[in-house]
Amino acid sequence: MKKKYACEIDCANCAAKVEDAIKKIDGVQDVKVNFMMQKFTLEADDGRFDEILDEAIRVGKKVEPDFSVKK
Repeated sequence: MKKKYACEIDCANCAAKVEDAIKKIDGVQDVKVNFMMQKFTLEADDGRFDEILDEAIRVGKKVEPDFSVKK
């Protein structure tokens, strides 16, 4: 499953760090954090999508405290 969300992220470097961290989560197939468009795209296992999304948001906030996703 692939879904897009509005997000807030402060800079392109922060977006890259968040992407790298989220890609390491089990079940994540692909992730994009677009600083310019303030968009977060997550592609993950269908059966665990909500669980993976919550974990991705937690990991993103750990790497960059100002990172937020509007579900």
